[in-house]
Amino acid sequence: MEKILVIAAHPDDEILGCGGTIRRLIKEGNEVYSLILSDGTTSRHNNINTEVMEEINTRLQESLSANKLIGYKETFFCQFTDNSFDKEGFLNIVKLVEKYVSQIKPSIIFTHHYGDLNIDHRITFNAVQTATRPMAECPVKEIYCFETFSATEWNFLSKDKFTPNYFVNIENTLKDKLQAMKCYESELREYPHPRSLEGLEVAAKRWGTVIGCSYAEAFELIRKVVI
Repeated sequence: MEKILVIAAHPDDEILGCGGTIRRLIKEGNEVYSLILSDGTTSRHNNINTEVMEEINTRLQESLSANKLIGYKETFFCQFTDNSFDKEGFLNIVKLVEKYVSQIKPSIIFTHHYGDLNIDHRITFNAVQTATRPMAECPVKEIYCFETFSATEWNFLSKDKFTPNYFVNIENTLKDKLQAMKCYESELREYPHPRSLEGLEVAAKRWGTVIGCSYAEAFELIRKVVI
């Protein structure tokens, strides 16, 4: 059994990026946790009022429902300000990631891609890299980047394109991913938006054609340490 930690910037990223894979890993007997760094909502509003706080709480409840459906053992919320990680202080984010890595002691981490359009995603990746430097006492032996639909594929000018080199067959768990995504009613969009149920299925089909199966999720392996 492996302990696995998914570190996501916003509620729903942990489903969009790797929901099918995580469900498969849990069904195979692994123990998986999610760490969600921001509320995912505040950047859409100019002021924080009662209505906005209710919206934040709704999204948190959606996340708990989605994560329960996938089978995460526990979900941790940190609620940094959405789309403002560059103002939060990088060291603060690193220390928080270090805290949960020390507490959970995961051997595997899934997180955002370093070339994403979203600033929070890029800083999350950098914080994970910094917090899991491969020193002797670090429990993390594998780090994988997932693509986050409507962020990874929209950074058209980036030289740091998502170049997957690790693929997971999710033929038996795509339905679980889509069911979990339905919990995020506030975040779902209509097709052809990439954050629609049909869009997620199309993406899974696309990666499936790359490896010869019906549905797959794709990742970029950043580091793997074999002792």
